[in-house]
Amino acid sequence: MTRVFGADGRLLHDPVTGLTHLAPAPYTRGRHHLDAAAVTALPPAVPAHLDRDMPVSICWSPIVRCNLACPQCLDDASVREAGPAQRARTASILADADILGVDISGGEPLLLRDLPDLAHTIAGGRRAAVSVTTNGWHLARRAAELAPAVDGIRVSLDGPDTRTHDRIRGDGSFRRAVDGITAATEAGLTVQIQTVLMASTAHRAQEIVDLAAQVGAASVTFLQMLPIGSGAALTGQMLTDERATRVLDGLTVPASLRVRLRARNAAAGFTVVRADSHVWRNDPTAHHITGLRPLTGVADLALTGRDGSA
Repeated sequence: MTRVFGADGRLLHDPVTGLTHLAPAPYTRGRHHLDAAAVTALPPAVPAHLDRDMPVSICWSPIVRCNLACPQCLDDASVREAGPAQRARTASILADADILGVDISGGEPLLLRDLPDLAHTIAGGRRAAVSVTTNGWHLARRAAELAPAVDGIRVSLDGPDTRTHDRIRGDGSFRRAVDGITAATEAGLTVQIQTVLMASTAHRAQEIVDLAAQVGAASVTFLQMLPIGSGAALTGQMLTDERATRVLDGLTVPASLRVRLRARNAAAGFTVVRADSHVWRNDPTAHHITGLRPLTGVADLALTGRDGSA
């Protein structure tokens, strides 16, 4: 199966997993349709070790609003959302930037009517691969509309069943997410499941992997919880990177599935564009944000320290 990756020289960014791989030979800068199995088999490139002026990838959260209220959410609900015109300008800036991947997140981005237009604008710059991270509630309804616009979908799950997931995210959210994953894969989208590792749910990791294989997801990323946004109140749920690694080392993973851990130290320096079109980066510990400034042009995305991983 071929799908779109963002390329720059030997760097190949996967919009589904958020990983950047190191190719054996250079590619021209831009969006490339490549064999997915061949790319995902390549060794990862660590953004923090790369000599680049711009981030390899960023997260853009153009919306604060959300139909759920997840306690570990990174977003700052006090941020004032920019309107459609400013969102369009931000998308144009991202289209022109020397970045390989843009993940549109939130809030809940599927609440935005102009989401496909924003994705088309970024992809139209012919540089970055575009993904969307969603809670999945509206994914079944919008999957066909998104399929021509985005290169991958990441669906957040906090548990492998209704009881666990809905206790954290709200009644009905598990069924809507799973139905959304099914609809997205049927529409031709490649889907990743993302799960925030927490002390209270880490023991369900194997069941998340089993569910991902069952519903046709291509990959699972377990994210170390960051004490940013609402997550600042849940520091007792944080696992050390060492414990998180042990959790993943104990998993049985089907050959059809890619599973990875986004460690907390790897998230240090990662770049986020907020709903008010301001840029911030995770600090060196990934426990706080730093460097908040308005995004007025491509130069405002330039790295001032190490880069981080999605």
